[in-house]
Amino acid sequence: MKSAIEFKSHTEIEHFQIEALKEALQYLNDFSPYYKDLFLKNGLQINQFQTIQDLKKIPTTNKEDLQKHNSQFLCVPKSEITDYVTTSGTLGSPVTFAMTDSDLDRLAYNEAISLACSGIVKGDVIQLMTTMDRRFMAGLAYFLGIRKLGASIVRVGSGVPELQWDSINKFQPKYLICVPSFLLKMIEFAQSHNFNPNHSSVQGVICIGEPIRNKDLGYNTLAEKILKHWNLKLYSTYASTEMATAFNECEAQIGGHLHPELLIAEFLDANGNEVGEDEIGELTITTLGTKGMPLLRFRTGDLMKAYKEPCPCGRNSLRVGPVLGRTKQMIKYKGTTLYPPAIQDILNHYEGLTTYLIEIGTNDIGTDEIKIKIAVCDPESGILESIKNSFKAKLRVTPKIEIFDFDYIETLKFQNGSRKPQAVIDLRNTQLP
Repeated sequence: MKSAIEFKSHTEIEHFQIEALKEALQYLNDFSPYYKDLFLKNGLQINQFQTIQDLKKIPTTNKEDLQKHNSQFLCVPKSEITDYVTTSGTLGSPVTFAMTDSDLDRLAYNEAISLACSGIVKGDVIQLMTTMDRRFMAGLAYFLGIRKLGASIVRVGSGVPELQWDSINKFQPKYLICVPSFLLKMIEFAQSHNFNPNHSSVQGVICIGEPIRNKDLGYNTLAEKILKHWNLKLYSTYASTEMATAFNECEAQIGGHLHPELLIAEFLDANGNEVGEDEIGELTITTLGTKGMPLLRFRTGDLMKAYKEPCPCGRNSLRVGPVLGRTKQMIKYKGTTLYPPAIQDILNHYEGLTTYLIEIGTNDIGTDEIKIKIAVCDPESGILESIKNSFKAKLRVTPKIEIFDFDYIETLKFQNGSRKPQAVIDLRNTQLP
């Protein structure tokens, strides 16, 4: 299953998106209370927009807007809502997304062509290692996409290495869909029970929720640690609840592919201007074909680089690299600008480090402060000093790093009712203890 438009020329793709954009703008003007008001306040007429570049005339939307005016984004009567999804919000309470039958069909199509992009075909067996409950979109999306693709699903859910291995041995999946760091626990379990992961049926993993690539598109430390013990094909993905769309790597593995029929992507600087070629910008998206809660020029907060040259796989749609940071997580520490992924890459290098938590806060003079809590196998091994030296050598600064109990750190990673572990907690405007 392939998306035909991705293989068209850049000119054909742009023409296709212009027509889809006109339809999306008319739909928002007719049915979205939020965007109808936005157009009115800014004196915007729908017939003004004839090119993709005309989008820049429209103010952007962000997650705080979604949270403050959540119900105003809804474009259909509640009687037409089939599924409710929630995602974390910047102001504390979750943001609700309402999905119609049409939106669920769109979600299934998105995931089917995304998984096909990564090489999955009808008849393959895929082990799904993420939850389908708790109002998450991800598990539902994978289930619907695998079903539409005609592949088979083993719904195991997250965690429990023993159960994962039992399912692998019983159902012989070719692919896993999981958070890549969990693969290290799978490897550890296999080694402690004296069997080799390479003797399993698993050939590839669709990696979700965590980056496995550096900014040069090479494997990062996490991926290298996995591949050291398990000969797999790791596929990077990028997705979010807000856009209900995924960017999956193809076999060439040089960035995740955009699906032009589902999304228009812009890459903006801090002032809302489009960044230049080869520059890092904030991904800003306009959804196409969404009926329940479509978004227009939504700033995701994710900083990444776009790749526009044709891919060896034959697709001509743009591709995105890994998330290199988030706009709200930029840290100015001792004169150096940092983003959490650079810190995590250093920590992921250490085999003897069992878990960690990065806390970003404010010190008593009002500047950014970093405190890293780690748990290690052997506190007397010298690992703490080694980690500090790595920070000094690679980032030129050394944050405060302390050793704590494993269970204590794991508890902290699920603060404020979070449904998934948080390796980075931003406490700015709060002094760190």
